[in-house]
Amino acid sequence: MTSRRANGEGSIYKRADGRWGASVYVETSSGQRKRIHIYAGTRQEVHDRLADKLAEARKGIRTPDKEWTVGGYLDYWLREVVTANDRPRTVELYESVIRLHLKPKIGSIRLTKLSVRDVQSMLNQQLEQGRSLRSAHLARGVLRAALSRAEREELIIRNVAKLVTIRAWKRKPIQPWSADEAARFLKAAQPHRWYGAYAMLLIYGMRRGEVLGLRWCDVDLARNQLHVRQQLQRIGKTLEQGPVKTDAGQRDLSLTPSLRATLVDLYVSRYSTDIDIAAMPARMTEDHRLVSLSTTGTPVDPKNFVRDFHQIRTTAGLPHITVHHTRHTEATLLKNFKVPARDAQLILGHAHVTTTQQLYQHADHEGQAEALEQIERRLLTPVAAAKTAANDEFSTGDGTIFHAFTSGGPGGARTLDTLLKSLTLSSDSTGSTPVLTHLRTHAYAHMLAWVAVKNCCKFTPCEETRESNLADWIKIIRALEHFETQSLAQQRFPLNLLPTSRLPLPQSPLNERARKTVGDQEKGRAA
Repeated sequence: MTSRRANGEGSIYKRADGRWGASVYVETSSGQRKRIHIYAGTRQEVHDRLADKLAEARKGIRTPDKEWTVGGYLDYWLREVVTANDRPRTVELYESVIRLHLKPKIGSIRLTKLSVRDVQSMLNQQLEQGRSLRSAHLARGVLRAALSRAEREELIIRNVAKLVTIRAWKRKPIQPWSADEAARFLKAAQPHRWYGAYAMLLIYGMRRGEVLGLRWCDVDLARNQLHVRQQLQRIGKTLEQGPVKTDAGQRDLSLTPSLRATLVDLYVSRYSTDIDIAAMPARMTEDHRLVSLSTTGTPVDPKNFVRDFHQIRTTAGLPHITVHHTRHTEATLLKNFKVPARDAQLILGHAHVTTTQQLYQHADHEGQAEALEQIERRLLTPVAAAKTAANDEFSTGDGTIFHAFTSGGPGGARTLDTLLKSLTLSSDSTGSTPVLTHLRTHAYAHMLAWVAVKNCCKFTPCEETRESNLADWIKIIRALEHFETQSLAQQRFPLNLLPTSRLPLPQSPLNERARKTVGDQEKGRAA
């Protein structure tokens, strides 16, 4: 006979239809106690499922108040969480992803039964049907955000959307306009009624919605500033004015002279019947009407604004870029004009400077080519001369001890010809290689032998001429060494910069050998 189960352990029973069932009281996610029922085909199976439920309860995992399907929970999350915390444009984007991609594929699956395989299969099918990789990443991102909320509400144990595998998405390369191309566009757009708006795109890098949402009260003529505070967006079928994208997007920009004149002329032409020029700055601060209007006086539809942008671009013969890529153009121009990264970030209204540098600023091929050419000229062009910063003439200062070739300027320090500082011209400083030293030694030997043969008959062993013979030998050797030094000086830097008259006569070991040879001869004659 089976013993009774203890209080709180639940009960197991057999149903009239032959299936087995179990029931137990658990705590729900709302904090209330609720009796739940479990059904299975065999007693062992229902027993195991009951044990799993009790184990989860002991771990503090609460049971949902209701059994959610994935579709039902996504609707709840969009309505109660996203709408209350995110901007209307974000809500619209999430709603379209849920309606078009998530609910048709996995909406009917129970939330607690959603598996990694289900999500992976959904993403694979999207890619097989020709959907872009970007849309697949967007679908997974929305599902992951919703399931993260379900985790916090203790409706599921794990977020399966974090565990799927999908190829990495890479941004398409963006080639912003150069300064000349941007100038060509503004010249072509000058007759257009929205010229001021297009100028703000390229001068300030403002977002499309920020330009279309600019009011006259945001144009501060007294302080010569533009106050970016709101944007205009199409949400569904209506145009709505709302706050800018981020807190960093609220910024004050200096009003440039040409744009100031453009806005003043626009205001005067639009309200010329009742305008006082002197009182215009004060009046504009109270005017909440939009700066950019359609021909009927209504807010500009963003689609019409983009359409005219591309018409002007085509007329000017410019490469294709999107309206948003004008922000990339502005960011790159700021970099090329050596504007500090922090200032560029504030002008563009980014929350982080890394966004400005990594996503919006692009390579300038002309600037890179110029820099590389400078490096090439510096490394590959032979050095023709070395001059100081102060003098046009070459530095020729002599050191007092080593006959050093020092740089000019006060004190001979910190001048541009640093290669010439403290270069001694002694025999050790010529820097000859072993091959040159060997060849020079052989040359000396041949020249010495030739001189000895030519002049041997002039030497006599008598005591009176012995000293004059030795002096003649030394003079000949010095003349040969001086000739050799001059030959080297014509080929080696920095010796080739000196006039030959200033070349010192180095004392080489050959002098000592010559003197020793002459001395030995004298001793031999004396003996």
